[in-house]
Amino acid sequence: MTDSAATHTAPETDDRTVHTQEHDGVLVIIIDRPKVRNAVDGATARALADALDLLDARHDLVIGVLTGAGGTFSAGMDLKAYASGDTPVIPGRGFAGLTRFQRRTPLIAAVEGWALGGGTEMALACDLIVAAQDATFGLPEVTHGLVPPEGGIVRLPERLPRNIALEVLLTGDPLPARRAEQLGLVNHLTAPGETLTRAVELAGRIARNAPLSVAAIRRVVEERSGLGDQDTFRLQDQIVAPVLASQDAQEGARAFTEKRPPHWQGR
Repeated sequence: MTDSAATHTAPETDDRTVHTQEHDGVLVIIIDRPKVRNAVDGATARALADALDLLDARHDLVIGVLTGAGGTFSAGMDLKAYASGDTPVIPGRGFAGLTRFQRRTPLIAAVEGWALGGGTEMALACDLIVAAQDATFGLPEVTHGLVPPEGGIVRLPERLPRNIALEVLLTGDPLPARRAEQLGLVNHLTAPGETLTRAVELAGRIARNAPLSVAAIRRVVEERSGLGDQDTFRLQDQIVAPVLASQDAQEGARAFTEKRPPHWQGR
């Protein structure tokens, strides 16, 4: 992205948590909270929603790239902000304004470092994934008495073999990017620090094509079955609501905070 006439970046004094850059039909969206590993709070979720709305509203933008600053994609939810009553879940749009948002425009995740919890769910909400060789995905919610309700359960079994997806979801074990690439979850692996360059290059190849064709292909693939994402999320929410409201969910949060093993009661 060396074309300064086509690139717009925030000034160094800007304290926003999301920045965008434009280049030849590609919108790069950068989560810029490296001190908290790009964890998402309410303000960041709203800023991401605004950036995604911009991507969908402008027909000269054919595709987007989502990444994180400072060598980490995202550690998921900002738990400190959430504990104070600040939620990164936007009604109708899901976590970070992305996971349940019905987009028109394709989106590529450029993953460095960790994509943890909601970070993995954001990556799964994207259409393509470029990851560093040492990047790691993770959905550890089950170890805290929770479930990953913003796409982990819905999308992972579609992107991995069912048995592998279930192993990741049921153990909470991390999934290294090299393994994810072997299984087809990751489109391209890069050396550390090079994912954004590779993702923008891939996005540029897509952006050279007809915008209406690109959007139509994505829509057909997205609506490939009688039970689309939104209906699947509704079904999931009915099933997992009692889990999220359970005593075990509260125990999982307490155990995590107190740095001790949880004591499950199954209720």
